[in-house]
Amino acid sequence: MPIIRSLKESFIANKINKVYGIFNGTSNYILSSMDKENRNFKDVLLNAQKLGFAESNPISDLNGDDVAAKLKILSSLCFNSFLNDKIHVEGIKHIDNIDIDNANKLGYKIKLLGVSEIIENKVYQRVHPTLIKKSSYVASIDGVLNAILIDGKPVGQSIIQGEGAGPAATTSALVSDISSILRGNIKFPFSLSEKERKKLKFSNISNRSFSAYLRFEVIDIPGVLSHITNIFSKYNVSIKRLVQDPDKGKKSSSIIIISHKSKDEYLKKILKEISKKQYIKKKHKLIRIDEN
Repeated sequence: MPIIRSLKESFIANKINKVYGIFNGTSNYILSSMDKENRNFKDVLLNAQKLGFAESNPISDLNGDDVAAKLKILSSLCFNSFLNDKIHVEGIKHIDNIDIDNANKLGYKIKLLGVSEIIENKVYQRVHPTLIKKSSYVASIDGVLNAILIDGKPVGQSIIQGEGAGPAATTSALVSDISSILRGNIKFPFSLSEKERKKLKFSNISNRSFSAYLRFEVIDIPGVLSHITNIFSKYNVSIKRLVQDPDKGKKSSSIIIISHKSKDEYLKKILKEISKKQYIKKKHKLIRIDEN
């Protein structure tokens, strides 16, 4: 998508405070196919490779590194800053059909988002699966489509959308770049000279607050639920919604908790403490929620 040239030229008169969206067509194709076709992760990945939407080694798409690399470039362009590696990155390999079904029941879709924003003169860069409301624009972006949303002044919110994977989209981008180079349009790849770019402070997300979806697979015995909720209370994380789905045949239970907004570091501490308990059967799940 022609986002770099747009940021360098079309948005030059704007002060951008946030850039976010879906930056990887492979991961978006996998998540939306799992959702719409009720297929598992491995089957959808194999199909994506056959169709040319995923590489033979798709690890950078699946673990979020591809989105992270793009986000760092977009941050630099949007905020006139230097590239910075302080970025929180999670991929989609741990997402399964249970999470997607739960998200649908709760009124959400799961998307791999890249987000970079300035808050109180600090830049926060993050890449992770996110639950977003079904009614939101980004939730409707399926298949190999990408969508980049830019919040700025005075322009407001702008959206650039297009295919982000496959031979056609790649060919279009390559020819555009080659033509730009042949025209000599290569001065200042980050819009400004190095002397004019800002040295901004980049921070991690541990002190940012998020609402989150947490899932625990536990042994179905008395006292487990109250023990888990007590740990939430210990870290002052309040519970917005709780769903318990027991499987009596397997003597197990799935506990889904939607938290109110809480510091990310507290959510991580809760998971660390609960993961050590003997009643836990599988690795926990945490997916942050975007309420916008």
